[in-house]
Amino acid sequence: MTTPGARLARALTIAGHIIDPQWHRAFLAVDRAGFIPDTVWVTSTDHPGYYMPVTRDDPDHARWAHEDYALATQVDDGNPAGGPNGEPGWGRLRTSSLSQPSLVVDMLQQLDAAEGHRVLEIGTGTGYNTGLLCHVLGEKAVVSAEIDTELARVAVDNLDRAGYRPTVLDEDGAEHLETGLGTDRFHRVISTVAARGSLPHAWVGQTWPGGVIVTPWEVGTRPGVLVRLEVGEDDTAHGRIVGEAPFMVLRSQRPDSRRIRDLVDEEDPGKQAGTTTVNPRLVAYEHPGWQLVLGHLVPDLRYAVYEASEERPECAGEASVYVATPDRSWALGEYTPVGGPYATERAGGRDLWAEVGAAWEEWQRAGRPGREQLGVTVDAGGTRLWAGSPAGVLRPLGSAATVG
Repeated sequence: MTTPGARLARALTIAGHIIDPQWHRAFLAVDRAGFIPDTVWVTSTDHPGYYMPVTRDDPDHARWAHEDYALATQVDDGNPAGGPNGEPGWGRLRTSSLSQPSLVVDMLQQLDAAEGHRVLEIGTGTGYNTGLLCHVLGEKAVVSAEIDTELARVAVDNLDRAGYRPTVLDEDGAEHLETGLGTDRFHRVISTVAARGSLPHAWVGQTWPGGVIVTPWEVGTRPGVLVRLEVGEDDTAHGRIVGEAPFMVLRSQRPDSRRIRDLVDEEDPGKQAGTTTVNPRLVAYEHPGWQLVLGHLVPDLRYAVYEASEERPECAGEASVYVATPDRSWALGEYTPVGGPYATERAGGRDLWAEVGAAWEEWQRAGRPGREQLGVTVDAGGTRLWAGSPAGVLRPLGSAATVG
């Protein structure tokens, strides 16, 4: 007999994503199509930065349900901003989605949940991940928090039709939750939304010692990574980065949406000219370990690189590199292949080239660790990034390496 999720489960097992039989059974039993709303949103190829609605009468809508695609199920917090020419229903910001199934199963397998465990899920969305948890652990073992009231209602309806009645809280999952179930602690916590910069310590406080937290984490300008934390007796959690995990960000931690051109004021009368020995191109160096270190140690940094025109051969290889932060600190570095010192201009309260240089030196001191060598500690003081072991904390310029 064909099960509701057979087509998707087959695709995921053939691709080597599902290896745990209990989650294989869940994917076979829970029909993803039952959690897809009448309208989903996809990136517009003709208008980058806009999301185009696709309704149920489009054949792709039904096809995507059983394939390894992430589907945006809400834009602009439920109030679509409109298209480039005022088209109704188009969106500018994805605010909820059905995650890519291969990433869903990876996170569930990293959770290492088993019979007898209570699980807290942050971000119910339309309820699909919640249904998978209910199938394996039982609905009484699952509590899910969803900050969006309408999404929470939709999820409860979807789960009810699928035969599951877990506890769904209409609350901000980044905060400590009052479940009203006798105990507010869990053996496992899984977030289907990324924490940015600081991982909520509330999640540690709601996890039993020896428990596990699996969450996407985002810093800097790169997509998020997946972190698996183990909670200790001292209200502290340590863990390593175990993969990629591009997710939407907790609403309370969404980054400033202004672009770098909105933050740089080259007419600022208070700007200062000078030089730096820091290579401006470091901010664009694609090494995954470096980008995590840079994003953590120089919070909220964004950059833009403008290459010299090919029509000016005497300037071959040169570039103007801008860096900025939402507090309107900014700096320009004029890169040349001849090497430093490099001409600069800067304004604002932060010396961004000094911060970038200090982060680079710290990464070098730690042995230029790759992403697989990096880990995270979360305690009441904030979030720390380390290399090798929790003792190897990476420290930003003039601070104790804590974000929180």
